[in-house]
Amino acid sequence: MNTHHIIITGASRGIGQAIALLYASMGWNISICCRHKSPDMEHTKAQITAAGGQYFAFYGDMGNPEDAEAFVTKSVQTFGIPEIFVNNAGISHIGLLQDMTPQQWDDLLHTNLSSVFYTSRIIIPYFLQEKHGRIINISSVWGNVGASTEAAYSASKGGVNALTKALAKELAPSGIPVNAVACGMIDTSMNAFLDPDELSALTEEIPAGRAGTPEEAAALVRQVAEAPEYMTGQIITLDGGWI
Repeated sequence: MNTHHIIITGASRGIGQAIALLYASMGWNISICCRHKSPDMEHTKAQITAAGGQYFAFYGDMGNPEDAEAFVTKSVQTFGIPEIFVNNAGISHIGLLQDMTPQQWDDLLHTNLSSVFYTSRIIIPYFLQEKHGRIINISSVWGNVGASTEAAYSASKGGVNALTKALAKELAPSGIPVNAVACGMIDTSMNAFLDPDELSALTEEIPAGRAGTPEEAAALVRQVAEAPEYMTGQIITLDGGWI
């Protein structure tokens, strides 16, 4: 039985799903979660099995501390302490800040930023016990530079970047790297709100001339996970030269 284990939050589709399938193809045990049961999650589970991996699936909100603790604890009970923990769960919000409700703000910040705190505080003691482990946070270029009509999303990803750098300093003496991958435009359902003209105009701004793929993001996550331990506290951008 393969003892390699990776935990990925928010992995029912998009980048999280691509990471899960990449590691499943390597024979790893995969722990994944999403807020609710959905056809996307069922599809991901079937694909993991088809790719040769085993999975533990959890349904819960990583923006809720009790759900986050339950997910991490049950994942460790199922497959043991992971080698890699990927904080990928996230939602977006498009609109003027003045039109955003406090509830929408709180939901986005809890899902995108607080979730990283909730999961990290549970997994870190396991990593310290093993003197091994890596945390990789999925961020965004908007966390680096900000985006009009995405103020809350930008704020949440800017928080993820700052948390990544600070936590890396805390854990570096223990040999536990913490890094983030800041994605530009990736071809996922999060961009489904764009009509063809908007999509075309956006890709024209990207020097690479196209959106990135979830598989490219997953490949970079693997590279970060396999990088020397000395590489920590980095926000690595994947955006086709856009920002």
